Amino acid sequence: MSLHENAVLVLKEYADQGELRGLYLDHLATHPDGMWKPCQAGHVTASALVIDPARGRVLLTLHRKLRMWLQMGGHCEPGDATLEEAALREATEESGIAGLTLLPGGPVRLDRHPIPAPCNWHLDVQYAALVPEGAVEAISDESLDLRWFPYDEVGSVADDSVVELLRRTLARL
Repeated sequence: MSLHENAVLVLKEYADQGELRGLYLDHLATHPDGMWKPCQAGHVTASALVIDPARGRVLLTLHRKLRMWLQMGGHCEPGDATLEEAALREATEESGIAGLTLLPGGPVRLDRHPIPAPCNWHLDVQYAALVPEGAVEAISDESLDLRWFPYDEVGSVADDSVVELLRRTLARL
């Protein structure tokens, strides 16, 4: 199964956000290259909110280019067999934490957001990743900073997309 086929399957099984889910599926149906960064109509990305439920906190990255506090995530790569694998890879690379596990149940939410041309759109499939006990983070080259935030502080540093991802993650926990 290709990553494109996996994405279609994941999105068909995702039971929420019907209109947006349909937009993602339409995009993939009309763009065989819709998983990859060069697709100028936009492309699917994968991200994960790194969460430590035992301590009531989330790890956010200060994105180097956007200068915003965000969840870990980014572009799919040819070696990614599934969207889950892409999200977990991105979360591990950007957090420096080995042993992350995705929250069961598939994606937590979808978020479509504009990006500068020529790509125009990210169609982000968002997961949540649980930290193992004793996890230690390490900043990556893609970040200006990496910081743990208590749940109730996320709204004061991050945009509505991250706040909604946290809300849905906590509801699933």
